[in-house]
Amino acid sequence: MKQGDLVTRKSYGGDIVFKIQEIRQQLAVLRGVELRLLADAPLVDLEVMPQLDPYLDKAITRPKWMDTMPRNGLAAATTGPPGWPAGEPAKHPVYFEMPGKVLHLDGDPNYLRKCMNLYGELRVPAEGYYVAEANMADAVYRLLPLVRPDIVVITGHDGFVKHRPAGDITKLSSYKNSHNFVNAVQAARQFEKSLDALTIIAGACQSHFEALLQAGANFASSPARVLIHALDPLCIAVKVAYTPIKETVNIVDVIGLTHSGLEGIGGIESLGSYRRGVPKIQYATPK
Repeated sequence: MKQGDLVTRKSYGGDIVFKIQEIRQQLAVLRGVELRLLADAPLVDLEVMPQLDPYLDKAITRPKWMDTMPRNGLAAATTGPPGWPAGEPAKHPVYFEMPGKVLHLDGDPNYLRKCMNLYGELRVPAEGYYVAEANMADAVYRLLPLVRPDIVVITGHDGFVKHRPAGDITKLSSYKNSHNFVNAVQAARQFEKSLDALTIIAGACQSHFEALLQAGANFASSPARVLIHALDPLCIAVKVAYTPIKETVNIVDVIGLTHSGLEGIGGIESLGSYRRGVPKIQYATPK
């Protein structure tokens, strides 16, 4: 058994597949393959799984909500914008489209790779960076002025610490990385205080939902302290990117698309960041 192996925990009935991040004497630090969960377990409790690459296997990681997402912006417009003269749409039958721009910070390089592929497939402009959770506040402070995104995703791995006081989920010290996510959200809000000018999506499995919202996140995990899918934050980001700027994101509908639902992700009313413009320039093909 070595770093990088896929394993399950015998004591939990093999319910979750993990990848071994590192081994410390006889204890393994584990990161969930499909779930944004950080855990540890004795080596004797682990069972090695077949060593396929789940991050490249679409049958494992591709969520059903992908089929409901636009591939080339919203439906192609055949009329002019609101208030446009009745005869004008024939001259300008389509708009150009500007989905919101995403800055995606991820504590897992494999999840980041998958997310960036899906942003590209869905034609959402995005910049992604692998950043260890402990360094995310510094990364936010450095990158926000450079990238100038409409949406920032702050995610990675999280979970309860093993030796927290029984039943105590109110303290940040009861979580492995929630305090790092909170610090990053606070750094983002120092840069942009408006909840409508910058949409923040933060958290991972079992994260401290209330603390993340209080820090300034628009959407956060996890209200019921449940596990969330690796692509749940991306799902929210894409829906915000394609919701028109004069409309609020339908919270219940968008969260209903995620793997974990309202137990895994919650949020507050937030404006979308999608814009249309005219005219769409048609470039001639060089002869």
